[in-house]
Amino acid sequence: MAKSGLLKSSIAKKIAMALSGLFLMLFLAQHFFINMTSVFSESVFNSISHFMGTNPLIQFVIQPILIVGVIFHFIMGFTLDIQNRKARPVGYASYNGAANASWASRNMIVSGSVILAFLALHFYDFWVPEMVYKYVECNPADETRYFHELAEKFVSPVRTGLYSLSFILLSLHLQHGFSSSFQSIGQNNKYTKGLKGFGFWFSIIIPLGFVFIALFHHFNH
Repeated sequence: MAKSGLLKSSIAKKIAMALSGLFLMLFLAQHFFINMTSVFSESVFNSISHFMGTNPLIQFVIQPILIVGVIFHFIMGFTLDIQNRKARPVGYASYNGAANASWASRNMIVSGSVILAFLALHFYDFWVPEMVYKYVECNPADETRYFHELAEKFVSPVRTGLYSLSFILLSLHLQHGFSSSFQSIGQNNKYTKGLKGFGFWFSIIIPLGFVFIALFHHFNH
């Protein structure tokens, strides 16, 4: 009975993690499309960024939900990883995981930890200064500052390299995560193949798009 309850608890955690992961993918896509405008038009990027940074619904409703979603997703990830490790038999050490699973699927906790570290840096670099600028220093609204603040972050080759590496690991993380999300929520129908294909290309195009944006600003500063 206890074993059945544990199994149900594990499935519930996997479903919750899958749904939070899909929610974060929506944010990632939105973030990508906004940042991509900086490659084509400084004024458009400034206008969108100013709207996002001053809209009360985004600032006081969507943004807190996003932060909670990020924290929840990673807590679930670490919890499930610890739970899975405890559930493995003693003889598991002799199991050749590389022969049965991809690197990404065997090292989700590794790529996830790197991505979490990157997000912490990203918040420190962008979100914290933005909050200080607006709510601590109470500076007047400047609709032209966003592009230059973004471009300035990619002047350093070290920062640009770390940023790019983080998104390559995110690509691997997404490739496995998107596929396993459908397994977790039990979706297996005529749309599954197409959705998995979409997930595969999403996990390549979006992260590499962020790498392109970083390199573009690095070499054009």
